[in-house]
Amino acid sequence: MTVVQTSTADRLTGLRQWQREAFEEYFRREPRDFLAVATPGAGKTTFALTLAAELLARHAVRSITIVCPTEHLKKQWAEAAARFGIAIDPDFKNAQGALGRQFVGAAVTYAQVAAHPMLHRNRTEARRTLVIFDEVHHAGDALSWGDAAREAFDPAARRLALTGTPFRSDVNPIPFVDYVQDHDGVRRCSWDYSYGYAPALADGVVRPVIFMAYSGEMRWRTRAGDELAARLGEPLTTDALAQAWRAALDPKGDWIKKVLAAADRRLTEVRNAHPDAGGLVIASDHEAARAYARILRKITGQGATVVLSDDPTASKKISRFAASEDRWMVAVRMVSEGVDVPRLMVGVYATSTSTALFFAQAIGRFVRTRRRGEVASVFLPSVPTLLEYAGEMERERDHALDRPLKEGEEPEQEMIDEARKKRDTPDAGEELPFETMEASAEFDRALYDGTEFGGGAPGSPEEEDFLGLPGLLEPEQVAQLLRKRKSEQRAAERKAPSEPAEAPAHERTAELRKELNTLVGAWHHRTGSPHGMIHSQLRRACGGPPIAQASPEEIQRRIDKIRAWATGGK
Repeated sequence: MTVVQTSTADRLTGLRQWQREAFEEYFRREPRDFLAVATPGAGKTTFALTLAAELLARHAVRSITIVCPTEHLKKQWAEAAARFGIAIDPDFKNAQGALGRQFVGAAVTYAQVAAHPMLHRNRTEARRTLVIFDEVHHAGDALSWGDAAREAFDPAARRLALTGTPFRSDVNPIPFVDYVQDHDGVRRCSWDYSYGYAPALADGVVRPVIFMAYSGEMRWRTRAGDELAARLGEPLTTDALAQAWRAALDPKGDWIKKVLAAADRRLTEVRNAHPDAGGLVIASDHEAARAYARILRKITGQGATVVLSDDPTASKKISRFAASEDRWMVAVRMVSEGVDVPRLMVGVYATSTSTALFFAQAIGRFVRTRRRGEVASVFLPSVPTLLEYAGEMERERDHALDRPLKEGEEPEQEMIDEARKKRDTPDAGEELPFETMEASAEFDRALYDGTEFGGGAPGSPEEEDFLGLPGLLEPEQVAQLLRKRKSEQRAAERKAPSEPAEAPAHERTAELRKELNTLVGAWHHRTGSPHGMIHSQLRRACGGPPIAQASPEEIQRRIDKIRAWATGGK
């Protein structure tokens, strides 16, 4: 067992400001438990291993156990620890019992601990141990996992918990995390140091993200033979939205083909400035992942790396892709959290998973910056929940217990259980109850820094304006460029002939729907009211049918009404 001997000053050299502050905060108190919250890509691993090396040098601990969500992350941690002179065994098995003499510690998964908690408790009691919980929110995935973590690591000399997403939509408490009751009686997790996306973006530690949302007409046939249709991006019932969303992601339809083609065009532009930039498609299941890879081959003429959740060679495939200059990788659901490939700069959110935790983890794959001027682009369906998450990228979130679920909110536990299943076919019980007849795609809007662009509003930048953005821009340059283009288009419209030709009725209706949806989105961000509720209020105030059946005149009345609300009118 060898630990490289360096001074504290040497260990702190090169640390980011937040890492140094968190390090100093830890050693100011030297608590037994410490929770550090840092946005994905900020450098939690470096902070944790710097801390571990210091504790080993001070003889405060003599062994380290790193607990990870996935097998792939075990290997990543071991490789990172080796750079600090700390030998970690990523292949430790419960069956072997004892750790090899050449290792300071082991990397294990939460599931591995749950399978034999007493084994890990005995290892923890045998030597003064530092336990590092990577993405500690996973310890609350199941009561059995949480109980096992408590049993195994209660005797630990020190425990360091790390997470980039300290929130869950269920009420399972996270072990070794303190909760403080607020004035509403809700218990919220209390962290020792927090470094969110907004300050990380301001410091240039993470990339800014442009979200490209696509709507479109969906038509499908049910098992009963009925043909139904809906437009993605417009107010829909829960069932209709779920079916329209799944139709959009159907590899047989045109929606996903157009979105993948648009994402590849964006990747080409990015690679002009960053030649090794890569893209990641996050798919719902194995069948879809393979189909998306075939579509990408037709688009690019090159094969895509497909990473499946039960593939024993998944870690090697990810590592090979990370070290290559290949264009695309396709991964299934929770595999995305184990994907640490800093060159990923373009993403396609091609899954129907809609929880805040998964969305944050998925987007975390694209924000890991390498140098100034990198901007990430993520393509996604125009679904209200996803647009809300995208618009709130910079909002701090926490994990609250005793909180009732919102209407229609999916418990995080159910999503995680589903994500762990073998993904050979569409979700069990989720076989498409229809045959996709049509799934067209249209650029709907872009979101950047919480602001919407496009969406059919007069003078808004169009799809190509975003796809063709230079691949080397500072965050403030992106915002400045988008505002400039929007201003130029509005000026061009003012110079246009005063009596343009009347647009066809269907085109005018589509433009008015987009304008209304943009205004509803802005009103949602201002008031916090759900999109569907705002549309219902407008309909009650102005009369008329649902928006899908409303005439241009009826939609225009609703536009005028919401503008009046925004200016203080009635």
